[in-house]
Amino acid sequence: MIATKGYAAQSAETDLAPWNFERREVGPHDVQFDILFCGVCHSDLHQIKNDWFPGIFPMVPGHEIVGRVIKVGDHVTKFKVGDLAGTGCMVDSCQVCENCKKDLEQYCLEGNTQTYNSYERDGKSPTYGGYSNTIVVREEFVLHVSDKLNLAAVAPLLCAGITTYSPLRHWKVGKGHKLAVLGLGGLGHMAVKFGVAFGAEVTVLSTSASKEADARKLGAQHFVVTTDEAQVKAAQNSFDFILDTVSAEHDFNMYLSLLKTDGTLICVGVPSKPAEIAAFSLLGGRKSIAGSGIGGIAETQEMLDFCAEHDIVSEIEMIDIKDIQSAYDRMLKGDVRYRFVIDMATL
Repeated sequence: MIATKGYAAQSAETDLAPWNFERREVGPHDVQFDILFCGVCHSDLHQIKNDWFPGIFPMVPGHEIVGRVIKVGDHVTKFKVGDLAGTGCMVDSCQVCENCKKDLEQYCLEGNTQTYNSYERDGKSPTYGGYSNTIVVREEFVLHVSDKLNLAAVAPLLCAGITTYSPLRHWKVGKGHKLAVLGLGGLGHMAVKFGVAFGAEVTVLSTSASKEADARKLGAQHFVVTTDEAQVKAAQNSFDFILDTVSAEHDFNMYLSLLKTDGTLICVGVPSKPAEIAAFSLLGGRKSIAGSGIGGIAETQEMLDFCAEHDIVSEIEMIDIKDIQSAYDRMLKGDVRYRFVIDMATL
């Protein structure tokens, strides 16, 4: 076994703290890489607090992971020692179901293996995430990372990036479309960057008027303050798509009113409480509400390659691992522009 250092929550009632644990030895099809940077996702906080479902403790969060390969298994062909590598929200799947064969491992019919707060395919070995110094992942779930980009700013692409890239690609959002991005946070700022890169006309919908300058700097052409009734009324029946990145409670019906006929509201944020959606919000305009998770491994690699080609990375604030709790507090207040990334050298 491989001795590993990390930060873990011992229960839903405790803060993260240093914790030593063991990872499996590198098998024939595994890649081990030392973690250089790990992004901080809102879902890390949701999971250590059991907001969605009971967690597996001790829990080492982190699924926006980049680093450098230090060891590969005998049968590994895609990576060598010294390569830059990344891992996102999942580290395994059944590989044989209908969805896995379509490169949709995120929707594995037997359930994919999450990077943390999950069990390996044996059903009994917990997975531990990127708030740690090293990780072992099967080759098929390790991604190539370009050396052209700021590696720390690449880390959030492994979740915030692919979570917004995937639905925009799936719904073929691009030139001629009016796209609204609801919420300008870790996910939302990446949605703006991708929407602009794909050629859509992008509007940011936000409760914070103070974010307008940032939205426009990111490339958004328009900005709507959603607490201003006049602005909301003027925006009704305006958008082909709304990409909803908000994880706090909000009124889906109001945002559905902003869609054109046949428009689609795509949910990628995950509020803790179920939403109430009135049937008439959908019937009056043949509107749709849809959801999207992360992308599959092939699509995630496509996204990373697209970002390298178009010089797209996350806007980040670097932190030391010891400051993770204060970072969580700030994240809850929306006080981050726009993604915290942990420098794992501080572990």
